[in-house]
Amino acid sequence: MKKYVICGVSGRAMNMFIGPMLQTFSTHAEIAGLLDVDPRRFEVCFEKYPQLKGVPVYSPEQFEDMVRGTGPDAVIVAGADHTHETYIVKALEHDLDVITEKPMAVTGEECRKILEAEAKSKGRVSVTFNYRYMPIHARIKELILEGKIGRVTSVDLNWYIDTYHGASYFKRWNRKRSNSGGLSIHKSTHHFDLVSWWIDQTPVEAFAYGALNYYGPEGELNPRKEDRRYCGTCNVKQDCAYYMRWFGRSREAVPKDDHIGEAAFGKGPGSYTNYRPDACIFDSEIDIEDTYTAAVKFDKGALLSYSVNFSVPYEGYRLAINGTRGRLETQEFHAPGRIPFPVPVQTIDYFPLFGSKETIHVVFTEGGHGGGDPLILEDLFLGPDPRKPYEILTGARAGANSVLAGEAIWKSVKSGAPVRIQELLYQESASR
Repeated sequence: MKKYVICGVSGRAMNMFIGPMLQTFSTHAEIAGLLDVDPRRFEVCFEKYPQLKGVPVYSPEQFEDMVRGTGPDAVIVAGADHTHETYIVKALEHDLDVITEKPMAVTGEECRKILEAEAKSKGRVSVTFNYRYMPIHARIKELILEGKIGRVTSVDLNWYIDTYHGASYFKRWNRKRSNSGGLSIHKSTHHFDLVSWWIDQTPVEAFAYGALNYYGPEGELNPRKEDRRYCGTCNVKQDCAYYMRWFGRSREAVPKDDHIGEAAFGKGPGSYTNYRPDACIFDSEIDIEDTYTAAVKFDKGALLSYSVNFSVPYEGYRLAINGTRGRLETQEFHAPGRIPFPVPVQTIDYFPLFGSKETIHVVFTEGGHGGGDPLILEDLFLGPDPRKPYEILTGARAGANSVLAGEAIWKSVKSGAPVRIQELLYQESASR
């Protein structure tokens, strides 16, 4: 059995790691310590998982004490994005393995520090890119490996985040670039990692446009230009289309997969110290974009046309992968309970360069993120599945590439010029 300590007792830590470790992997994983900046988070965790009472808890400055006192085999990093690099590097300095939430870091400079620390360490980093594990995505990987479309030449990927999920990022800590790196890093690293993994290529250059179109004080649906409002206490929320679409006039209207959590109204058992995840989506402190369109070049010649929009009527994506022998297409509608029209079961269409279309059906699995969560957890806590003919668990280098691509996107937006992606490893954060 391996001993784990957890840095960042977030909702993600509790739902993605702590719950499964206690319920499914209890014979393989022991939680030896918890670390967080907010003592209230320990209380919330113990309320949800009473069996953890008695596990020692630590503040950020007590990381060394935690390692000495608990003797862990690995560290799980699941706090806010800007904290990841600190704990990853410290863990590697102790020769400990690391499991980290995506993104691995928020700047190229932080990625470089992690790669350098890993090179000197006996420990290794795994990044939890669960999108790779979704059965539909694994099947796309297999079709490319089988040579169905030949050499990949281009990819078209358009990602849509609906008004419920999209708005949630602008209510929480993600809305500040210093916390998250912006959504081209916090969210789009998922997408860049997927594409790189599918086609087995490394991103080398990007050019992008981006804007803050929906949120922030200039958002067209802002009912009043006034800072420091919160959904739970706002006196104009009934004039806010985003609030009324998902919350209505009563809390009962909230969907079950509430991204802003129990603490949405700054009270109750999920509330935290000096933090509310229901800040106004029209606040002037928001300094990130909500819309991107980008072109990305890869080292073996493939080209990616990418867009993401965080205020769309439905959630999902459209994908096409072109090759010298054919084309793959698929479309996903995510969270059908939030879509006000019937949606089809996702399939993959294969178009040979010369011939008729073939529709490929995939056996789906239960669990979060399209069935990906249970599968990645098995690899993390039981070891990689030896029957898989390809690598799927993400390491530090792939984690860095996804962050570098996301940083290149927003830097290109700011500069209006193409950005050499790998060069960002060697640029100091002061240039952010």
